[in-house]
Amino acid sequence: MGRYVTVSAKVRKELKEEAERLGVKISEVLKCALEEEVRRRKLEELEKRLEKLEDALDKLDVNRIVRVIREDREIR
Repeated sequence: MGRYVTVSAKVRKELKEEAERLGVKISEVLKCALEEEVRRRKLEELEKRLEKLEDALDKLDVNRIVRVIREDREIR
């Protein structure tokens, strides 16, 4: 198991009381929400990196790469 830290958040008193009355496990809700937000932001980062890679890949001459690979295979 990983190491844990305590994270706190301020919410309106009425919200906390209502959540408790409804049996909401506040800790679980916060953990899930934070995990989901981190997952979403990681995905956004990956999408940005992919966009940059797409720009670089668009500049590659595929026909030249294929030709070089074929030439290399013929030499072997």
